[in-house]
Amino acid sequence: MSAAMPTVVAELGGLDLFSWVYSAYLLTRTVALPIFGKLADIYRAKTLYVISIVVFIAASLAAGLAPNMSFLIVCRAFQGIGAGGTFALVYIVLTEISAPAERGKTLSLGSFVWGLASVLGPTLGGFIVAYFSWRWIFFINVPLGFLSLAGIARHLVEIRRKREGVVIDVAGAATLSATVLCLLFVFLLGGQTYAWASPPILTLAAAALGFGVLFYLAETRAQDPVLPIAFFRIRGFCAGNAAVFLSSFAIFAFFGFAPLFIQGALGKRPMEVGTTVLALSLGWSIGSLILGRGINRIGARRASGAGAVLLAAGCALTLSFSTATSTLTCFLVFGLVGIGMGFVALATVIVVQDSVEPSDLGVATASHQFARNLGGTIGVGICGSIFTARFSRAIEGVFAGGLADTIPLEMAEHLRGHADSLFRPEIQAQIPAAVLPLFQQAVGEAVTAVFGVTVIAALVCLVVCGLLPKEATPEQM
Repeated sequence: MSAAMPTVVAELGGLDLFSWVYSAYLLTRTVALPIFGKLADIYRAKTLYVISIVVFIAASLAAGLAPNMSFLIVCRAFQGIGAGGTFALVYIVLTEISAPAERGKTLSLGSFVWGLASVLGPTLGGFIVAYFSWRWIFFINVPLGFLSLAGIARHLVEIRRKREGVVIDVAGAATLSATVLCLLFVFLLGGQTYAWASPPILTLAAAALGFGVLFYLAETRAQDPVLPIAFFRIRGFCAGNAAVFLSSFAIFAFFGFAPLFIQGALGKRPMEVGTTVLALSLGWSIGSLILGRGINRIGARRASGAGAVLLAAGCALTLSFSTATSTLTCFLVFGLVGIGMGFVALATVIVVQDSVEPSDLGVATASHQFARNLGGTIGVGICGSIFTARFSRAIEGVFAGGLADTIPLEMAEHLRGHADSLFRPEIQAQIPAAVLPLFQQAVGEAVTAVFGVTVIAALVCLVVCGLLPKEATPEQM
């Protein structure tokens, strides 16, 4: 999608709305995760899986036909619902069809496929935009979706039966959705669109708190709650979800800001940026595959701890990055971060699943995906505000030093108001060689501040992994 956005804006207009193409998808996907998880414990997971894919196909087809930006945003919101359901249910289905001793290996294959898609998706997207039309980024999901449906119909066997006599927790689902939406808006808008202490952000925070209280009250009264409050008294459930929240906070900050460092501070071309950042997804996939084959021997607790150590080490190494750092060094360090995340994500989902009864497998698995998604969103939001503040100060420092006076006045005024132009190689090429390193250093300082936050998140994740119950290992299932 990222590769297509400049072309989409050029054709549909709506530059002031383009960020909502991402946000609408992100918001609805996050909200859909726990709801589909609960539904999977009540209804047949295979049926829900099919429904999720159908919703995604229909939304993709509509998005490809979008006549304007507003319509595209609505379609992306429905895409998020389908993607959220699919994302939650795929791990539930993989767990259901696996023997306990093979669960780690099966789930690791799911993570590997996700990583492979993360590698191929942006490359394929750029190719489609260059040689076809941005609309085919959405249209291509239609035949792929139908292929998935055919495979599910032919090969996927339903394991669990539908539960009878269950009352749907509408109040819980509604208040949980409202809480999450308000909370995500706080971190998506705070520090960037609005100041943290501004009335809109404070109002959203108060609304999130209020809906959170209503959610708690609804769950204490519900016959079959969408997210049982009793789960929060289970050590494995809480620690496992907290660990993946913190690790996701760290790695998604890398997904968001590592490209800015490579392009803005190192001055590399987009192709080099994409190749280097792929190390995060590749490392995640490789880490999952390695652990999937060995988790029965070392156990989930030790595996998550090892992953947190690798994650923290990788994050700490980025603090030594400078404008002289090579892309090979970045690739290796990002790969280490990805491997650590692969360990933590796989080990903690097993811990969370093992902490509840089999009848609650769906909601437990979805809660893990929800924590992962929420951690990534909040991480990018907080780090975005930190980056913006540090970058603005650093740029002002460059101008205050006087060395930027060698830049033509028109360009200097443009850079003051549009400092993000520094991430474009064609703009960097117009800046005098004596001054460019100062601007690159400003970018590097701002991104390094973000990397510093990821170190804190990774270290706290390591502490939380130490709180995981020792008995939560596959051999004990």
